[in-house]
Amino acid sequence: MCTAVRFTDAQGNMYLGRNLDWAFGYGERPRVWSKGSSVPYMFLDDAPADHAVIGMCIDYQGYPMFFDCGNDAGLAVAGLNFPGYAKFPSAPKNGATNVCAYEFPFWVTANFSTVDEVEAALANTVIVGKPAGEGLGVSYLHWIIGDANRSIVVEQMADGLHVHNDPVDVLANQPAFDWHMENLRTYITANNSFPQAAVWGKAELKPFGAGAGMRGIPGDCYSPSRFVKTAFLNANYPTKDGTVGNIARMFHTLGNASMVEGAAAMADGQFEKTIYTGCFEASTGMYYYNTYDDPAIYCVSLADADGADGLVTPEPTRFDPSSC
Repeated sequence: MCTAVRFTDAQGNMYLGRNLDWAFGYGERPRVWSKGSSVPYMFLDDAPADHAVIGMCIDYQGYPMFFDCGNDAGLAVAGLNFPGYAKFPSAPKNGATNVCAYEFPFWVTANFSTVDEVEAALANTVIVGKPAGEGLGVSYLHWIIGDANRSIVVEQMADGLHVHNDPVDVLANQPAFDWHMENLRTYITANNSFPQAAVWGKAELKPFGAGAGMRGIPGDCYSPSRFVKTAFLNANYPTKDGTVGNIARMFHTLGNASMVEGAAAMADGQFEKTIYTGCFEASTGMYYYNTYDDPAIYCVSLADADGADGLVTPEPTRFDPSSC
């Protein structure tokens, strides 16, 4: 499963990050696609990328199958598991812009600069369930797309393509996004305040300490629980200045929704865990990440693709807060 979150800093610069939760990785690494390099599509004409793109991906025959990515215009997208709800047509639709599910994050970031542009294009877009190659399956996903102004959630379902404004800037897994938003109403009394003492009869009941207002916010690994907790934390986290404070914000927020091996078994008996946490910083074009086995944060840059053609696999450097 997965969790994603978007926020802006005190200057209005966007950060979009995600946990990728599964029992195992796929050999993913952070990579960069250079601006102007031709992008191959299944049903669209190949076209040069209008933007350089950076993110975590699998290199499939030189094609970046991005789990999440951002571009040099400050637009970012993350795909999250959505089984049982995602429904993709198996063939393209005449007269529509047909984008395969595996192409979708790359198509968004290679071609558009803002969420508004993406939303306008989606009015005539169909997400097709065609695998990238023989022997590969289709990933049943939904997506959060964000820029400095807002985020949207995109869900291709049996009754068509749904595009939702995301006022909490959070996404988890199934059920559908509108269900998650309705479910938040269950927790409207939760707050981050230090409570006053209560009087029950002749007894004065004082709080043990901070956190009493948050009681009822779930902390388990279930998708609805992760959505609620991440939305609460994202809404209440103080706005920060600069890279260090905001990278800390992202990794602490997503750390509160991370999955620890042994806590949650899948149907096949394997345990999910947070394979990696990634974060795109729009103002610098940097991509930060850590992994389950190495909690140190590493980074790569859009600038690593300057002068290149196509896909670049840069050597990550360890994030040093003292250098920011």
